[in-house]
Amino acid sequence: MIRPLAPDTDRSAILGLLTEASDYYRLWLGRAPVEADVTEVLTAGPPGCDPAVSHRLGLWGQGLEGVAELSFGFPTAQDAYLGLMVLAPRARGAGQGAAFLGHIESLARARACPRLYLGVLEANPRGRAFWERMGFLPTGISRSYDENGLSHTVHRLVKAL
Repeated sequence: MIRPLAPDTDRSAILGLLTEASDYYRLWLGRAPVEADVTEVLTAGPPGCDPAVSHRLGLWGQGLEGVAELSFGFPTAQDAYLGLMVLAPRARGAGQGAAFLGHIESLARARACPRLYLGVLEANPRGRAFWERMGFLPTGISRSYDENGLSHTVHRLVKAL
């Protein structure tokens, strides 16, 4: 089941999921998830996007198995941007990611978005392979940054809807 995350009642489930998926957080931030990361899942988004129309979604099965954030208006006003999609290790490799993404794409199509963008860490080749299997292509846009003492390069991918 996929449903919107409820900030008042789902915080502990979100932290549990992020903790279970700490491999991604250690890769990305060099640390285990903390309570502030739950707030990020529930509030963060790309620049210029209206958080009031963003989707914060939970994939529920045996508890919370995934979270995602979908925003509208980045990089252009017509586009959708998948800012985050994290699955618990127990939900990976079983088609859950593809099903979750299919739901996300349907939300973007319902708003007549022609494209869905996302960023993938260069340090995450397994994640990039997943996105490419799902039909995402490189845009040629990358950026490098430092966070928590880690240097990252993020590559922007796009999928025509």
